[in-house]
Amino acid sequence: MEAVAEGLWRLADYHEKKGELGKAIKCLEAICQSSVSFFPVVEVKTRLRIATLLLTHSHNVNHAKSHLERSQLLLKSIPSCFELKCRAYSLLSQCYHLVGAIPPQKQILYKGLDLTNSAGHELSVKLWSCNFNSQLANALIIEGDYQNSISALESGYIFSVEICYPELQMFFATSILHVHLMQWYDDNSVEQAVNKCDEVWESIEPEKRQQSVGLLFYNELLHIFYRLRICDYKNAAQHLDKLDAAMKADLQQTQYIEDLTKEMNALNQSLSRSDLHYKDRLALTEKHAQLQSQLRSMTEPTSVSKEYLEPGQFGNMRRKSRDKLELAPYPIDGEWLPKSAVYALVDLMVVIFSRPKGLFKECAKRIQSGMLTIQEELVKLGITDGMREVSLQHSAIWMAGVYLMLLMQLLENKVAIELTRSEFVEAQEALVQMKNWFVRFPTILQACESMIEMLRGQYSHYVGCYHEATFHYIEAAKLSESKSIQAMCRVYAAVSYICIGDAESSTQALDLIGPVYRMMDSFVGVREKTSVLFAYGLLLMKQHDLQEARNRLAKGLQLTHNHLGNLQLVAQYLTILGSLALALHDTVQAREILRSSLTLAKKLYDIPTQIWVLSVLTTLYQELGEKGNEMENAEYQSKKTDDLQKRLVDAHSSIHHIDLIEKVRREIQQLKEVDMKRAIGGPSLGVNLDIPESIGVSVSLPTSSLKLMDMDTGRRGKRKL
Repeated sequence: MEAVAEGLWRLADYHEKKGELGKAIKCLEAICQSSVSFFPVVEVKTRLRIATLLLTHSHNVNHAKSHLERSQLLLKSIPSCFELKCRAYSLLSQCYHLVGAIPPQKQILYKGLDLTNSAGHELSVKLWSCNFNSQLANALIIEGDYQNSISALESGYIFSVEICYPELQMFFATSILHVHLMQWYDDNSVEQAVNKCDEVWESIEPEKRQQSVGLLFYNELLHIFYRLRICDYKNAAQHLDKLDAAMKADLQQTQYIEDLTKEMNALNQSLSRSDLHYKDRLALTEKHAQLQSQLRSMTEPTSVSKEYLEPGQFGNMRRKSRDKLELAPYPIDGEWLPKSAVYALVDLMVVIFSRPKGLFKECAKRIQSGMLTIQEELVKLGITDGMREVSLQHSAIWMAGVYLMLLMQLLENKVAIELTRSEFVEAQEALVQMKNWFVRFPTILQACESMIEMLRGQYSHYVGCYHEATFHYIEAAKLSESKSIQAMCRVYAAVSYICIGDAESSTQALDLIGPVYRMMDSFVGVREKTSVLFAYGLLLMKQHDLQEARNRLAKGLQLTHNHLGNLQLVAQYLTILGSLALALHDTVQAREILRSSLTLAKKLYDIPTQIWVLSVLTTLYQELGEKGNEMENAEYQSKKTDDLQKRLVDAHSSIHHIDLIEKVRREIQQLKEVDMKRAIGGPSLGVNLDIPESIGVSVSLPTSSLKLMDMDTGRRGKRKL
């Protein structure tokens, strides 16, 4: 009977290579359904093979799960077969993971770890221990148990040290850093995790580092997330440059491989001709061998891949080796994100770094590139126009979540860019796209609801609807569990209240600013501190406490300039400081500061800030009696005001305007709790990027600054924080 099984296995191989998956599975199921009994080991191997085919090439997770559960029962009666038992545990864990059954997944992984703990000290045993610890860490993250997740990864790291495998050590070191970034316990722990990654990476031989492209991308991206979080933009930029260069080199190599493949196909076509002359055939055959050798050297699977078991891509068609960014050797889950998702993430990082500098052309190019990549992948997952979350296959939820979250972050940056440039209609369209995606995928995009409300507030503020802006900012704060985002939303709401300009609104602004101001030094980085200093300085200026306002704003400007490099916020800081210098009759400094502010506002195409600066400059020229400058300045200001007014009229007359600003937050029906955990769980994009410049603090319209100076504050006194 073994010969029959061998024959059916080979026939299944033949059909699989031809892409006839149904026939391949029928060949294998013939063994399982045979009336004549095969040895249990034969049946186990066959069922494992069926499960692997189903998981790799289809969304039929439950069918695969039933084969694996049967294999597990059969293996209980077999005393040895360590490798088969481990493969069964690993695949079954993946099945439970795909259907969101985390408790049984953990149970099966603990069984796997018990098996490896009692199996000796061979290399394969320790590699399987690494596999189970890696999967266990992921399951624990979904349950929010970050501390035990780190413990599981540290166990895997110890095994990788014992077998002297630096690349595997790097896999666990980066995974530990990833968890620390997801749950930031304290600065020292995160810094130690970063240093450990640097130490392990340096211990890998240069040639092997060059081959470990997946680890390079993973490590550099995590370093960028860390540097962004602590607002260390200078050092983060170095990591981004490395990433971008690596991505471009890989894209060039991919294109070269495609060109070689086309040439090979053309040669095959020529060689198939029966009338080909002998000498020509000989030359073409030699050329064919050369091309084949070149292709083999560039596309050969690395030592970290194992062809028959690829758990990192279950639920998707098998991707070619060159389409993966592998992280660790078999039998460990071999990739963090698909290459296309990583490339979209690199595009997003470039946008995040370019936008605050006003490099909007580069941003537009990268947003378009990233969105195109994502749309192509969503179509592969079956996500086309009109499809909703409830129609998604369970096994596609996680991967869909990765691409949808990336798409939302690219759109978020597009909204921010268009608002900065006063392209309000374009900002509307991008924000409406975000809302539509959220309505269709509310569970997967649950974390984006706060972001959308924040952007609605930002849009409302830019088009002068300050009451509506405060509503949306406060709603955004309620929707987020992040203390950082809550603080930022309260600061934004406070600025909108200040712009309303009456005494009651100023009181509400102070009530919002106060708690954030008192705890501003407790946040990681300086994003919250620079924003609250801006808002508090604005409020002090309104209360005519000019010297105190100047001190706060000067401190905030210095922090913004040194750490964030956000030109829009710098321009707005300078404009207020220029106004203060003028109010304090320091006309020399006022002129210098305001000219710098105007230069920055022009670079950013920030029309409201330009008008604001011009209005203050006009006052300066009046005081100095510079009639020529005053008239020239007033004329330019009038031109810019007309331009802005036209843009505002277009925005207010748009069909989307009322929907975006109205004081309503729609309740969306979400999936049940288990499905929600599965949809939003996993470490892939669990890091909140905490992008300081995603939403800029803005006073927006020049009328606001006039209100600030004209407001009679005598009726309620000067209340300090």
